[in-house]
Amino acid sequence: MSSAFVPHLYVPPTEGQPERPDVSVVIPTYREAENLPELIARLFAATDAAGLSAEALIVDDDSRDGTEALCAELAKTHPVRLILRRHERGLATAALRGLSEGRGDVLVVMDADLSHPPEALPALVAAVMGADDRGGADFAIGSRYVPGGQIDAGWGRFRQWNSKVATRLARGLTNAADPLAGFFALRRETFAACGPLDPVGYKIGLELLVKSGARRVAEVPITFRDRTRGSSKLTLGQQLAYLRHLGKLYAFNATRAAA
Repeated sequence: MSSAFVPHLYVPPTEGQPERPDVSVVIPTYREAENLPELIARLFAATDAAGLSAEALIVDDDSRDGTEALCAELAKTHPVRLILRRHERGLATAALRGLSEGRGDVLVVMDADLSHPPEALPALVAAVMGADDRGGADFAIGSRYVPGGQIDAGWGRFRQWNSKVATRLARGLTNAADPLAGFFALRRETFAACGPLDPVGYKIGLELLVKSGARRVAEVPITFRDRTRGSSKLTLGQQLAYLRHLGKLYAFNATRAAA
């Protein structure tokens, strides 16, 4: 991950919001401006209803689609910060940038395209905050593949098959049913304890799941919906990058086991 951070638009918390919120929600974006108003409205409706203080960190890869002006407008009514990356690209590194700057006790990553239901966020947070002596899970996943989880029919059979094959290839790294999900939560200290982070492609959740050494993984069922606006970022290049990423993670696990 590059350490050459560029200046970004900083918007302080709105009145009444603590400097250290309960939750920081990291949302990587590239040309997702048309989805952000609905996402932010639903996100803060969900956290407000759950009694959680939250901030949203929009990490944008220089979309030039009005995201900057839109975030400035959204920040008038919600604690939204924009981190604008001029010279770096990629969902995984964008997520890591946001996670490194989030101030919440719990860190959440989700997509901007409304495929992940913001209404499920409080359940993810509750899973890692814990209500018992164990202190909750180390890592919580918004899961498509546990009982109660489902995928919108509009996603298409080929994409569902592609997702299940990719998931099966990761079985030697984790027992999680949906380890490739892009909607997940972890505590700040879990993120800080991760091994060296060097993701390839866009499956940052799998990178964090493996390198944090998470032992207790909770999966919260969600309904995954296909985007209705904008275009998918999934390409053949991203699929090949995933295979390279898997190789690196299997090698990491082998080295850790031998140590």
